[in-house]
This record gives sequence, C-alpha cells and structure tokens, in this order.
Amino acid sequence: MPIYQNTAYELDGDLNHIADVYNVKADGFTYTRIINPTTRALEKRYAAVDMGSDSLAVASGQAATFLAIVNLSSGEVGDNIVASPYLYGNTWNLLHNTLKRLGISVRTADPRRPETFERAIDDRTICLFGEVISNPCLIPLPVKQLAEIGRKHGVPLVVDNTTTPLVCRPSDLGAAITTYSATKYICGHGTTLGGLIVDNGKFSYRGASRFPLFNSPDEAHGGIIWRNALQDVDDLGKSEVLLKARMTWLRDTGAAIAPFASFQLIQGLETLPLRMKQHCANARIVADVLKEHPKVRRVFYPGLFEGADRETVDQTLNPAYGHGAMVMFEVEDEQAGRKFIQNVDLMYHVSNVGDARTLVTHPVSTTHTTVPREKREAAGIFGGSIRLCVGIEDVDDIVRDLDRALSAI
Repeated sequence: MPIYQNTAYELDGDLNHIADVYNVKADGFTYTRIINPTTRALEKRYAAVDMGSDSLAVASGQAATFLAIVNLSSGEVGDNIVASPYLYGNTWNLLHNTLKRLGISVRTADPRRPETFERAIDDRTICLFGEVISNPCLIPLPVKQLAEIGRKHGVPLVVDNTTTPLVCRPSDLGAAITTYSATKYICGHGTTLGGLIVDNGKFSYRGASRFPLFNSPDEAHGGIIWRNALQDVDDLGKSEVLLKARMTWLRDTGAAIAPFASFQLIQGLETLPLRMKQHCANARIVADVLKEHPKVRRVFYPGLFEGADRETVDQTLNPAYGHGAMVMFEVEDEQAGRKFIQNVDLMYHVSNVGDARTLVTHPVSTTHTTVPREKREAAGIFGGSIRLCVGIEDVDDIVRDLDRALSAI
C-alpha cells in the first residue's frame, strides 16, 4: 500500500463537483485530517476483518473511545452512559471526569449482573459501554446479553475490544460499535499509535428521540441529515454513524491518524491472525505454570475461569484463537511484587500491552501508584498484583524468566 504522505489534494475539475465533495454529496479527498487514501485502505481492511459495515481510523485508542461516545450525544446537557466499572484507567477518567465536564454523566452497572445495566437506562441514555475483557482485572463482559438489552430499549452497545481482536468478534454478538487501541495487537510491535472505530451495522438510529442529531438537520455540517447523505456517496455511504463522526467530530477535534501510522498498522494487520493465536497459546501455558508455582498466590486468566465468568467467556471468545494474552497473578505483598519486577530479564517492564514481546507491570508502583488503596483493591489491584501481557517468544524462555524472577522473592 503506498503512503500518501500529503496534507491536501489538488482540486481539479468541475467546481460544482468539488463543492459536492465538501458538502458530502460525492466521494473524494479534501484534507488528510478528514480522509487519506492510505488511512482509507486501513479502514476498509479492518472493517472486513471485524465484519463491520465500515471503520474510522483516528490518532489513538483514547481518541477512538472519545469520538465513538460523543458522536452519539444529543448536543444537550443531560445525556448519560451506562458503563462497567472495570475499565482501563484513562478510559475511566474520560468517562467519569472529562465527559462529565461536557454534560454527559456515567452510571455504573455490574457486568456480572446484566440486569443492572437495564435498570440504569432512561430516555437520555446514549449507549452502554464496557471492555470485552477488562484491563487489567480481566472481568469478561456479557456482550450478547447487553446487546439484547440495548436493542430492547433502543440503546447501542459500544465495546472496547483492544485486548482481544479476532479472539472476540463483537459484530457476531450484536454490539453496535467496537473501538480499538490499534496501538496494541493490531500494530503488534509497540511502534505506532492509532485507534479504530468499527460500525458493526447492527443498530438503527433512525426515528429515536435520544439521537436528535441523526434524525434532524445537523448544524455542525450545514443542516445535513446524515441518513440522506448516505444516498449521495458510495465509498463513505456504508455507515451514517461513522460518516457523521468523520465529518464533524474528527474534522473539528483534529484527532487524525498520520498516513505513515496507517501504513504501519496495515503491516501489523497482515500478521494479526498468526500473532493472536501464538499470544493465546503462550498465555495459556504461562497461566498453567503460574497456577502451580509455590510463590504465586492467585492467577487470573480467562481460560482458567469457572462458574458464571466461564460461561460468559465461552459465549464471548472464539476457541479457535484462545482466551487472550493478558494474565494477572499475585505474589505475597507489595515488596515481593517489586522484587519480582527488579529481577526480570527477558520480559520488558513497561505499562503498555499488545506487543510481540512479553510485557510486565507492577500496577501499584506504576499505573495505580496514585490511586487510593481502597479504590484500587476494590478494582482487584493489590500490592502483590502483577500484570503480564504474554508475547510470542519461545514459551520456554518466558517460563524460565518468570521462574528466575519468582525465585528472587
């Protein structure tokens, strides 16, 4: 795929046609902040991978989550989201602090009790939200049940599938929108920032009073009615929700992905199926080894879950791939956790996830160092908690490194 490393496009030809491109009455390229040929190739390819109607690439996973949610807002103070409490830290802050400042509130519901999501819905709820497998606590989201609840009440389910691309395909389970930090497994090598929003084509916004900007003229783009605009464009005519996001929120916030980043994500996408299978296979072996290690108190891995959590995992994840690459385990206390980290060799001590290399984090001394103890423990993060994102190295090398670090405790 060529890299179209340009910002703007020469406006050749009939001026009426050029005006139509800008007014969303014809396909075309205007400015790379809005659309770029390299980025458009990434968007089409990932929509095909996820079996969605279309996708939109943006600057980062955080941008993807932000745009996916605010694009559903009514434009008036009082909208709300019903969300799982088990979220990546920056996503939690986005929902509970940043969106609150924009007039969008959050209601927390328990993913282990889907009925709590239903009870929290009212006529100003714009979406249900959660992570398919939460980072870092590995709580599974009952995607199918929540999608059904959402459809019943006319509310779309938005899910973050960053940690389990291909391992879960939310479109098959009824989710309306899927977001990704493409920085992680889609890239696969810790080199490139990017985010993706996928419209799964499973939800209709038409005629719903909670979505006035989809059903009335939108002043943010000259009074356009988005569903009518789909009839005038071909390439961009597959998703009204992403057409609106592209032409208003992406245009106005400037959260654009660079063409070179899109090119690198395309390269990562080509090996994603191979890598995810190896990630999952290695992670299962590592989880089994840790479960039997005398220095390890507890191990959390979706492939080891039992009871209701196991039922959710079996319903949500594709066994042809496995159960993801993330493993959480606990050693005796915070001192032991720090000692473990200080004695790793092969593994990389970083707070990222989704790299081809095995990554390890001690949350209480990194990502959760400023979180009050009672809050982090309520979220399942203890002094001896260690998060592993198992890579695709030879699994025997990973196990030897784990044993070496555990032996130092």
